[in-house]
Amino acid sequence: MSRFPARHRPKGLAFALAAALAFGGAGVFARPLLEAGLDPLQVTWLRVGGAALLLSPLALVHWRLVRRRPLLVLAYGAVPMAGVQALYFAAVARIPVGIALLIEFLGPVLVLLWLRVVRRTRVSPAAVVGVVLALAGLGLLLEVWAGMRLDALGVALALGAAAGQAAFFLLSDSLDEDTDPLALVALGSLVAALLLGLLARPWDLPWATLGGPVHLGSLPLPGWAAALWLGLVCTALAYVLGISAVRRLSPQVAGAVGYLEVVTAIALAWALLGEALNPAQILGAAVIVAGALVAQTAVPVGAPQDETAPGPRLPTAP
Repeated sequence: MSRFPARHRPKGLAFALAAALAFGGAGVFARPLLEAGLDPLQVTWLRVGGAALLLSPLALVHWRLVRRRPLLVLAYGAVPMAGVQALYFAAVARIPVGIALLIEFLGPVLVLLWLRVVRRTRVSPAAVVGVVLALAGLGLLLEVWAGMRLDALGVALALGAAAGQAAFFLLSDSLDEDTDPLALVALGSLVAALLLGLLARPWDLPWATLGGPVHLGSLPLPGWAAALWLGLVCTALAYVLGISAVRRLSPQVAGAVGYLEVVTAIALAWALLGEALNPAQILGAAVIVAGALVAQTAVPVGAPQDETAPGPRLPTAP
């Protein structure tokens, strides 16, 4: 039985839009905690730990997946759930939220490069166009003609998150029809919380910061509220909504709508944090999104183009 049953486009689009909105706020709500003194690993642990707690009933129901696909669960928890988010938050601490997320969304482009260079798989002309567009957009975003004004380490961290996102797509492509993606998210978040706990050392976390006020731009809010929003809305709810969207739409359509996450992140960062892109960066953002969209919908030459076939296009998170 297919993982993608009968389509329900109106409901699916609603779920996909809601997922993009939920995912898009992660960097914005992480910034106040980072500025209050928590380091990126601690903020990431709060995010995945909160999601693991909320999704633990689902993890208990599907615990047999650990015995059946242990390496998949471990890899999913270590790379997309822990690695991507830790690298993204580390990048957000050094460069604007929208730019960090745009660079992370080069993941589909890296997948195509992996297929072509490592696996020696022929890719379609559309895929080549997508790669060229994405790289050109990245040059505009970084303003390379001005000697790159952004923090170099922040850009490198965001590129690391893009590589982790590419690994997520490749891992998703390895799922069989009997693997529930939501169960993998629940178990992966538990693995990520355990792994990050060793590095973030939650016993040294400044818990008093969560009890005091932090500032979302000029808006004060309790630190615990920002952490709760990250775990509940930006992770647990976002994944549930995103996977619900994929099940009601084709993976290609759900993935395309998911790029509204970038628009959401840029809009929220501008409205709440005062982070604005200049005209060249806005153009670069549009070109990157266009290139990544083309790259995501492209398939290797000779591959079946069945819209209902599972593939590496499940929704992602920063």
